[in-house]
Amino acid sequence: METIRFRLLLLVAALSLGLPAGAQLHRGARTVVRGGLLEKPDSLKGRRDSLRLAGLVRQIDSIAAAEYAADSAAVADLRSDDLHYLDSLALARFDAAQRGVDTTTKRKVYKKGWFMSDSMSLSKVCWISTVVPGYGQIYNKQYWKLPILYGLVGTGLGLYIHENKTYKPLKRQFESYTDVNLSRTPELDALQSKMIRSNTRRQVYLGITIASYIYFIGDAAVSYSTNDVSSVKKATTLACIFPGAGQIYNKSYWKVPFVIGGFASMIYCIDWNNRGYQRFKKAYNLLSDYDRNPDKYPDGPTDEFHGRYSASFIRNLRNNYRRNRDLCIILSGALYVLQIVDAHVDAHLKDYDISDDLSMNLEPLVDYTYVPTLGGNRPVFGFNLSLKF
Repeated sequence: METIRFRLLLLVAALSLGLPAGAQLHRGARTVVRGGLLEKPDSLKGRRDSLRLAGLVRQIDSIAAAEYAADSAAVADLRSDDLHYLDSLALARFDAAQRGVDTTTKRKVYKKGWFMSDSMSLSKVCWISTVVPGYGQIYNKQYWKLPILYGLVGTGLGLYIHENKTYKPLKRQFESYTDVNLSRTPELDALQSKMIRSNTRRQVYLGITIASYIYFIGDAAVSYSTNDVSSVKKATTLACIFPGAGQIYNKSYWKVPFVIGGFASMIYCIDWNNRGYQRFKKAYNLLSDYDRNPDKYPDGPTDEFHGRYSASFIRNLRNNYRRNRDLCIILSGALYVLQIVDAHVDAHLKDYDISDDLSMNLEPLVDYTYVPTLGGNRPVFGFNLSLKF
């Protein structure tokens, strides 16, 4: 800007030098000439002024060309991400200037590479946090949360592995016993009870581990504030991470019981149908083996029902439980997608204008119109519909 102002001043000065003498000193119609001699015009003055002006223009152009070359070299040294940031910063300042906001404060740019770039998107931060636990807390500079994260996940995982070592031998022993005979005995009941208790503890430890892991991924998304991220994207991302988190972020708390209750019901139905499927699958295998080799079972069928039902009937029950289990899995997936869509749409509607300007008014109308055949004005009745938006 200073260069352009300097050039304009020099051009004005140069043009003033090139003005003719008559324009500089105006004389009237009657002129008194002393000494009896008229002043002769300088025929070379215009040529000298033109050469002087041309030299000034060439000097100004050379200075401007040197400055432009320096600016071009500086721009060429910028990386593509720097150019993208500068463009976005210029647009933000322009918008702020339109709103009358002070934009004199400049933000200092820190570049740490691809893995810790300041311009990293929210989705990329969450994906990396899924693979590298604790990355989101490091990116958000919340280092004090790392011991809590690794402590909970590590403790839960260690307890799960320890309990799983106890559960596996019990399960193998139970499977080897029931593969031959499903008759209920005190030994089988005691073994099954011990296996169920061990499996319950194992599932609790696994649940703590997974819940801690998912919570810290969601915490990375909530604490993300490097770039201006809309509430719509945050709500959608949280709904993808864990069902119901998007509704909590949108403060639609009344929807959370429906989402959590729906998923809890689906998980229970999947588990119940899967247990029924495994039960009748084993009974069908034992009964089918008895039908093929009756000599191996001198005491009769060893299935749970001791031959009271046919193999085809038990097979149909097995297929029904399997079909219901698969249907519940599909419904769980549909419920997962539905709660994501709900969080996305709800976040959009938070900023929807529902003021009094959005209204419709219907009222009766009485008007007068000229009718040539009747030679005067006649009343016209109707309705007036007005929309405000």
